[in-house]
Amino acid sequence: MDIIEAMQKRHSVRSYLDKPIAADLREKLQAEIKSCNAEEGLNFQLVTDEERAFGGLMAHYGKFSGVKNYVALVGKKAPDLQERVGYFGERLALYAQTLGLNTCWVALTYKKVKSAFTVGTGEKLVCVLAIGYGSTEGVAHNSKSAAQTGGAQNAPGWFAKGVEAALLAPTAMNQQKFRFSLDGRTVHAEAGNGFYTKIDLGIAKYHFEVGAGKENFEWA
Repeated sequence: MDIIEAMQKRHSVRSYLDKPIAADLREKLQAEIKSCNAEEGLNFQLVTDEERAFGGLMAHYGKFSGVKNYVALVGKKAPDLQERVGYFGERLALYAQTLGLNTCWVALTYKKVKSAFTVGTGEKLVCVLAIGYGSTEGVAHNSKSAAQTGGAQNAPGWFAKGVEAALLAPTAMNQQKFRFSLDGRTVHAEAGNGFYTKIDLGIAKYHFEVGAGKENFEWA
């Protein structure tokens, strides 16, 4: 499965099988996490076989079950931290999909288990990414039209493909409040107002890059 296929097939999954992540897949995930951390100065951490975070009422409210593995999405406090967490967290989510694993972004409906991961001085836990073998593959979410999220008359094909890919991105409450516009080869990406829209923007930007091809444009 390549990254495009993973993007098309990935849906949020909240229910997981009682099955440990295979050792070889854990190693691959750790390597990808290490790569993301090194590239962007983040502190993402894979937590495995840990039941407390999703064992309480908050997880029940979020309709989660069987979650024992997750990635703690940690980074140094900065104005753009949420966007960077969204971008690199989604890179991890799609990579996990290529390995045959399922994921779900989780911002509120879990318990922070401080002993399970490290948050250093000046750092912040933004959210977590539940990961494992889903009991289902999830279902597709409703999407806005390309015209609602990508405004560019006579746009080249790569821009249209980028917007189409961005519309596959998971967002908080399926809001899809991001918007893309084009000026020559420069793409402008804007987040709307609301909770977690900066994380959503980072996720959507990663999808846009995959769909459009990084070689075709530059970010504003």
